[in-house]
Amino acid sequence: MYKLLPKTHTDSSEFPASESKSSSTIPLEFLCEAVFAGDGFWGLEAAFGRVDGVVKTATGYCGGTLKKPSYKEVCEGRTGHTEAVKVMYDKRKISYKSLCDVFWEAHDPTNKEFLNFGLSTHHRSAIFYMNEEQRKQAQESKIRKQMKLNRRIVTKIIALDSEFFMGENQHQKYYLQKNYRVCESLNLRSTEQFVESNIACKLNGILGMEVRGIIDELTMFLESHEVSDQTKLACGEIIEDLRKKK
Repeated sequence: MYKLLPKTHTDSSEFPASESKSSSTIPLEFLCEAVFAGDGFWGLEAAFGRVDGVVKTATGYCGGTLKKPSYKEVCEGRTGHTEAVKVMYDKRKISYKSLCDVFWEAHDPTNKEFLNFGLSTHHRSAIFYMNEEQRKQAQESKIRKQMKLNRRIVTKIIALDSEFFMGENQHQKYYLQKNYRVCESLNLRSTEQFVESNIACKLNGILGMEVRGIIDELTMFLESHEVSDQTKLACGEIIEDLRKKK
């Protein structure tokens, strides 16, 4: 896994210009948050990260009682937390309803293992709503999805009445961190920068896809986003390596 670079006093202007086009440039009234849990958080974070309109994502722990739990403590199943993903999105580009649709497709909501949450597993399928409108839309979305399936959905729709605790650095942008040179080219020096980076969010989503998808989406990403020459080179090498393996 990628080892964080040492922090420096580098001026922010030295970072790629594309990094400035994140949540800080979107009027606050258009920024919304949502929290989902669907099996492990690595794949779920990637699924949301590649969605147009999603600004940033973070993996973490939700629903328990212990303050600032560690991954080890959550896995032991005694804290009441589950692995979850917090999504910040621009509501002008994507709706909460559409995020729920992504959630259903990103995992198997009928997996009966989730019923053993708190007993034999810390994984669960849940939508943590922040207000009445989210609760209503999540419930309607669940009904629509259930009508398409012949197995019962076990997903819980739960009020977010506890704090979302950020996961450790090695669990943020997991698929991106497996590509050391890309991470290094982005100049990310802290867990917070991994979470706040819109570019990291998008690249992690792409790198969590199947081979064909990675090649196509990464090629389009490089054509449509302003990134450093180092990032272009590192991503180009990934594309070439994957083409050779096909």
